[in-house]
Amino acid sequence: MAERLGFIGLGAMGLPMAKRLLGGGFPLLAFDQNPAALQALVDAGAEAATSIKDVADNVECVLVSLPTPDVVKIVALGEGGVCEGSRVKTFIDLSTTGPRMAESIATGLAEHDIAQMDSPVSGGVGGAEKGTLAVMVAGPEALWDRYKPALEFIGKPFFVGETPGHGQMIKLLNNYLSATAMVATAEAFVVGAKAGLDPDVMVEVICAGSGMNTAVRDKFPKSILTRTFDYGFRTELMHKDVKLAMEEAEALGVPMWVGQPVKQWWAYSLARGGNQEDFTHMVRYMEEQAGGVEIRSRRNAPKE
Repeated sequence: MAERLGFIGLGAMGLPMAKRLLGGGFPLLAFDQNPAALQALVDAGAEAATSIKDVADNVECVLVSLPTPDVVKIVALGEGGVCEGSRVKTFIDLSTTGPRMAESIATGLAEHDIAQMDSPVSGGVGGAEKGTLAVMVAGPEALWDRYKPALEFIGKPFFVGETPGHGQMIKLLNNYLSATAMVATAEAFVVGAKAGLDPDVMVEVICAGSGMNTAVRDKFPKSILTRTFDYGFRTELMHKDVKLAMEEAEALGVPMWVGQPVKQWWAYSLARGGNQEDFTHMVRYMEEQAGGVEIRSRRNAPKE
């Protein structure tokens, strides 16, 4: 029988990842502050814990998927946190915290004889549901060997190395590129719409050409040309990831000239739409600044 695992954080990403582990035959002891989210996983076959510490008292390995670096730190090292568990030995962090926070948490957990596997993921909610996420793992190689089979039910795991924070660094660079592609693609499609180009044709041509990226291939057809704006990733989180990437570059003394306006666009979108808005709404604010053009599929347009 597969090892029983702990799972804390059952949000938009955490819940489908936890369900993938259950489907892979891994018994789960789970906790979330949202009773509805916890019940959804219990209905799928997990056991509910009463607290974070309850999870860490009863399993050797705890996985977490949490929204912000500060929340991860509280769950890992705060009062009643994972660090106070009597049985836990491994902490697998699937969140995005940034390298320096990951290093800090790893140091704090080591004082309690708990090893961290810094394991952020990329691929969005759809990837979490399908088990196709990229999982970027940094930590002790022996733990990589032990828990790789579990991570393979979440997605495709990559061993980045043993240095704490290296998984976070490559995740931030990945998301920085994704965020930049989204902004640049929105600009290109707004210009195209203003010029009268068919956005469906733009998608087909660019996907066949050298300008193809994940925004053109996935995000625009699914959530922007349809005007549903429901891709499943919040502007708040995209802004956080770009901000963290910029902060790490600054700490390393590396200027990011392209990153500055990209960050400004996500900050503006966050200010306009608030914490819970899907990040694809950013296109609407760019459309406004172009005089109210609209990027909409003509193939699915309502007949007049």
